[in-house]
Amino acid sequence: MLTAAIAFKHKVVPLYVYEGKIVVAIENPMDWQVTDALSFNINKYVEPVMASPEDINWALQFYYTSEDIESTMEDYEADMEGGLEEDDDYDETIFSAVETQQVTDNVVVRIVNKIIEDAHRQKVSDIHIEPGMGKQKVIVRFRKDGVMATYYKFPTKYRAVFVSRIKVMAHLDISNKNRPQDGKINFRHFAPIDIELRVATIPTAGGIEDVVIRILSGGKCMPVNAIGLSTPNLDNLMAGVTKPYGLFLVCGPTGSGKSTTLHSILNYLNSTERKIWTAEDPVEITQPGLRQVEVNEKVGMTFSGAMRAFLRADPDIIMIGEMRDTETAGTAIEASLTGHLVLSTLHTNSAAESIVRLLDMDMDPFNFADAMIGILSQRLTKTLCTSCKKSYVPETSELEFLATEFCREAIPDGSRSDPEEEVVATQLEEWRQSYTQKGEFTLYKAPGCPACLDTGYRGRMGVHELLMSTPDIKKMILRRAPAAEIHFEAINSGMHTRKQDGIEKILLGYTDYTQVRTV
Repeated sequence: MLTAAIAFKHKVVPLYVYEGKIVVAIENPMDWQVTDALSFNINKYVEPVMASPEDINWALQFYYTSEDIESTMEDYEADMEGGLEEDDDYDETIFSAVETQQVTDNVVVRIVNKIIEDAHRQKVSDIHIEPGMGKQKVIVRFRKDGVMATYYKFPTKYRAVFVSRIKVMAHLDISNKNRPQDGKINFRHFAPIDIELRVATIPTAGGIEDVVIRILSGGKCMPVNAIGLSTPNLDNLMAGVTKPYGLFLVCGPTGSGKSTTLHSILNYLNSTERKIWTAEDPVEITQPGLRQVEVNEKVGMTFSGAMRAFLRADPDIIMIGEMRDTETAGTAIEASLTGHLVLSTLHTNSAAESIVRLLDMDMDPFNFADAMIGILSQRLTKTLCTSCKKSYVPETSELEFLATEFCREAIPDGSRSDPEEEVVATQLEEWRQSYTQKGEFTLYKAPGCPACLDTGYRGRMGVHELLMSTPDIKKMILRRAPAAEIHFEAINSGMHTRKQDGIEKILLGYTDYTQVRTV
């Protein structure tokens, strides 16, 4: 009765029909203009009830997504009558004039735009379009908070038109279906949403193509005290990056928030007294005062090339998006020794492994030991949903388990053996002084609610290990010590591992052990 267009326009949610009246949720039930407009549109008496704007927005996004897609598809079915049917056999690897007409068709445009708009509204990081072989459906999946979930399954007939429409939007070669292509879309040209998309098409078995669209976060930079660093880590980080020169690295896999952390640090350091150059691939976060360069290897603008250009452009601080090769790493170390602060990222598992990786890339251990300020290893863990999380008093056995796991991280033999009971008891006593109220621990669990789609988790936060350069670690770099030795020397110097940092976040009520054990 009440279409998505009308519901979104007036910010109302239809609830049920009762005695010929339609009951709708609205923020202001006294707004007669809205209720009169609704009555006119649906030809029924409208009875308004009050709901919060947050609940209304959530319900609109959750309930209207699939319904609107289905109604749009019905339009498409009508438009396609007499055209290609699902049962028809045709070679999709051959570019045809029919396909050109289809991808510019208004209905296909609406469906693709709807997928992207829903992904943006649900704070999704990646859209995966996966056409099946033969008569299998086209599956569209979203990655949200690091986890994949199915958005919708479209009939087979959409296989070619979806891919072709996205290629048209990204200015890719629509006729070439045999090699991977990548491009970008300024979505503001197609809908009133100011976001940028990165597109990758990959040919798969059966002569079909998969598409992955990354939604660039764009825009706002988080303050450095809001990225989830513990107080000791934040203090050490600030002390390190306020030095006038040196090399500071953030390491972790793709999608672990490295660029966000670096921009938070740059936001803290950004001032009119400093000249800051950045080379990124791509530029996702923009800040006034930063001079930002986008890497483009097709025209010869590489990280190492940008780095050499920056050194001729009177920098104070240089940020390199990623150390991919020996040349970039070598230039970064030289720059950090000649009076510049250099920030960069590395794809490694831990802070200590980053040191070994750079030494394996033929970096001079003397220069590297002098240049290094510190290395921050980072992962993202899901946080408990704030709408449904509830506090509880944990059993002694649960606290002892957490303390045992915490202390096990500091055992240097790597055997995963249990720590001594006295060490666990000491740790529990330390926690009792820091994390209790009236001598009682409080932990949290989330049963699930509509706001978190009954998962119990909503949003993510960082867990970190921060290895700061000390005289002993410098000596270990000079003699090329193994990563395990450097790691436990850092622990003895006060470093907490990612798992230890995560367990402390459990005690603070942000997450639970199910999430922390994976970091």
